[in-house]
Parts: sequence; C-alpha cells; structure tokens
Amino acid sequence: MSQREQWSSKLGFILAAAGSAIGLGAIWKFPYIAGQNGGGAFFLIFIVFTLLLGLPLLLAEFTIGRSTQDHAIASYRKIAPGTKWHWIGILGMVTCFILLSFYSVIGGWIIIYLFKTIKGDLNGLSSAQYADVFGATISNPTISLIVQFLFMLITILVVAKGVQKGIEQASKIMMPALFILFILLVIRAVTLDGAMEGVTFLLQPDFSKVTSKTILEAMGQSFFTLSVGVSVMVTYSSYLPKSQSLPRSAISIVGMNLVIVLLAGLAIFPAVFAMGLEPGAGPVLLFNVLPTVFSHLPFGMLFFIAFLILFLFAALTSAFSMLEIIVSVISKGNPNGRKKWSWIIGLAIFAFGIPSALSYGVLGDIKLFGKTFFDLMDYTVSNILMPLGSLLIAIFVPLKMKKTALYEELQKGSNLKKGLFETWFFLLRYVAPLLIIAVMLDVLGVW
Repeated sequence: MSQREQWSSKLGFILAAAGSAIGLGAIWKFPYIAGQNGGGAFFLIFIVFTLLLGLPLLLAEFTIGRSTQDHAIASYRKIAPGTKWHWIGILGMVTCFILLSFYSVIGGWIIIYLFKTIKGDLNGLSSAQYADVFGATISNPTISLIVQFLFMLITILVVAKGVQKGIEQASKIMMPALFILFILLVIRAVTLDGAMEGVTFLLQPDFSKVTSKTILEAMGQSFFTLSVGVSVMVTYSSYLPKSQSLPRSAISIVGMNLVIVLLAGLAIFPAVFAMGLEPGAGPVLLFNVLPTVFSHLPFGMLFFIAFLILFLFAALTSAFSMLEIIVSVISKGNPNGRKKWSWIIGLAIFAFGIPSALSYGVLGDIKLFGKTFFDLMDYTVSNILMPLGSLLIAIFVPLKMKKTALYEELQKGSNLKKGLFETWFFLLRYVAPLLIIAVMLDVLGVW
C-alpha cells in the first residue's frame, strides 16, 4: 500500500479543520437562530456550551484519529477490536453522505446568487421582490440542479487532488480570504447610521429573553458548528504527525470558529438594524434580508458579492471534509485510488441530493412524514444522526481508551497539565453525554 498522506504543516491542518467546522452552521444558521432568540444572551450561552461540549468532543475525535493513524472505521476497530464500535465510523460516513447531499443544494443557491449579483439582477429591488426572486430561483428545477452539480464538481476536484495538494492548499487560500473579507464587511456594517443598535443586540445579553428553548438551541448550535459527531475530525487528525499538539490545535480551531461566529453577527446585525429590518427573519435572512440591506448602501452590492464569496468559501471547506471521510474509507487511505473514488462517491451524493434540490419546485407537494425531502434530510442529520454520533463518541473514548493512554496521546507535542486533562476527561465522560441527551430529547419533542 502507498504511504498514507499527511498534512504538510500544523497551519495547514488547523486551517483545513477550521474550514470543516466553519460552514453553514456558523455563517448562515447562527445569525438567524441568534436573531430569533434575543441575540446577546443566546451568543453568551452558545460560547459556554461550545467550551463545555464542543471542545471536549473535538479533542476526543482528535485522540481517536491521531492515535490510530487510520480512516474512520478502522480507527474504531483498532481501539476496540472484535466489537461493534466501528459502526460509529459507518454512522459518520452515512451522515456525511446525507448531509452533503442537501448541503450542496444550499451551496448551489450561493453560487446562483453570486452570479445574479455580479450580473446586476438584484440591484434596487424591494424586500418583497427579493423574496420573490429567491422563491423563483430555488423552485426552478434546471437552475437548481445545475448549480448543485457545480458545487459538487468543485468539491470533487479538490478532494481528488489529495490531502496536501487539494484540501490543504484550498483551505490555505480560502480561510485567510474568509477572515479578510469578513473584517472588511464588519468595518462597513458597524459604520452605518444606527448600526450600534445591532452591535448592542449581539453583545449585550438580555437574560429576560432567555427561555429553556433558548438554552437548548444554543447547546445544539454549539454542537453542530464544530463538525463533531460525524468522525470528520477523526479522519482529519489521522493525517497528523505525532509531534502536533492536539490540545493547542483544538483550542485554535474552537477559537477561530468563535471569532467567525462573532464576525458573522457583527457583519449582519448592525446592517439589519440600520435598515430597520427584522433580525429574527429566520433561514431566509441571508437570501432575502441581506440583499435588501446591501442594495441600499453605497457600493452595497460589491459588499454583498464579497459576503457571498466568503460564504461560498466556508461552504466548500466544510464540503471537502464531508466527502473526504467517505473517500478515505473507501480508498483505504491509498492515494492511487483517491481520484476514482472521489468522482464515484461525489456523483452518487449529487444523485441522492436531486430530490432535495427539487423540494422547492416540482417535488414541493411530495411529503414524507409531513416534510419535504430536503427538510426530512436536514431533520434526520441535525436532530438524530449528529447528536447520536456525538453521544457514542463521548461514551466510546472514556470506555474503550485507557485513561493513561489518552493522557500520553494528548501529551505528545504538548505539555498538557494533569489538571487540565482531568477536567477534559470529566467533561467528556459525564457532562457531554448529559448535555447531548438533553438536546436529543428536546428536538425529538420528549419534553
């Protein structure tokens, strides 16, 4: 077998892993959920849960992948041979396959909006007209399928080139560009008349608006925004050399994710409040509200183009990781089979995603369990598969990996203090499972 690939540098791994984490959850989902849950208080609770839940789970996946240096299924087999625990890896593959099938649909929407904005088709419309444009765009079967395929094509081409030459090189360009564009957008947004009301909304907690729903949604958001629970980070960390510090890498990725979430809020809410619009507009915030905001600003559509570009970068870097986990398992880490399997699996994901792409048009009236195919896939992944995967990982690591071996693995490349290790182990073994179960019970309507 050919030698297994590795990241060429610490920075390459951190940017790729951060790119996996920073996607639709951070830029598209966080602003509208925060807008619906009072802003500042939600943001603060989200940060707490990211540190208590997301960080321990992220580090747990790192220890699995780096200690075994193998793909997602083989990693669990090596740690717990002769058991069924490798089904966590299979669950991660299935979850990523389904997730990318409808994620690519939203990626396609970003591409068509970018194209329309560059053409000037979105200039000077009213809020109602933007809503009509969005509805007409996503209901057009030809356009929806073409842009979904284009998004998957870019993903396939990058993953087919490999870990270093594909994913790492793309992430090294896209992630710094994302930060730079975001900072420019934030500077523009906070200098608008009335923008400080939006800054206050995001950064000043109003705990009178906090309900049990707010707490549970913040918990769920912290958990989904780091790409934990699907063994993507098991796969990415398996390409790491033993000299890399896992704790520092995890902290860096969580820190970058929180910064991007903050920048997303500072780019969106000041502009929304300055225009007198509704911050709790829901999932259409990006595609309906933001064009209205930017179209009324000097050079506003140029800033909207910049926003769409960074949004596309974030979506693509997450898509790379979803395809990579499946390709790495099927090709068994052999670079020679990567290109073929990237195409086969990528095209299969596109085909499976066709009903999702058509869910707002010709298949809009077809419902399964009361949901469109797109909504059913989203619900299945977000509310069942990802929480279940995270729960199993939180149970697996303390149960099947010896505590001394875990400490030794986390010590490699770092000087982790025993007290910090014990804190992480406690959070992973006791706190994370309870929080995850609480999220699952909530989304399943048990309470």
